[in-house]
Amino acid sequence: MNNNYNKSIKQFAREHRSNSTKAEIKLWCEVLRNRQLLGYSFLRQRPISNYIVDFFCRELKLIIEVDGLSHQFEEAQTGDYNREQHLKQLGYHIIRFNDDEVMNDIPNVIRTLQYWIEDNKRR
Repeated sequence: MNNNYNKSIKQFAREHRSNSTKAEIKLWCEVLRNRQLLGYSFLRQRPISNYIVDFFCRELKLIIEVDGLSHQFEEAQTGDYNREQHLKQLGYHIIRFNDDEVMNDIPNVIRTLQYWIEDNKRR
């Protein structure tokens, strides 16, 4: 199963990896890389359907999004909502954090992810 991998936007995903935000880099380096989070493997900037998601765990069907300031505007929120609904229809779970949470309260971000994983791996 390819988890709705969209090869046609692979190059865009590579560009996103090269232009990650500070919050994305912090979350990747301190929490998600090398199976640091409860032994689960995550991918960065993964093309799924018509979207590029920030982080993705195949085993959990979990998408983690880190939202910057641009996501505060109404147009972005509408787009985020539509995107999220589409991804949920495909069977994915989405957890969102904002840049400030990742940069200034990483212990809480880790706790939130650990609780979600513990709660959902039993289902």
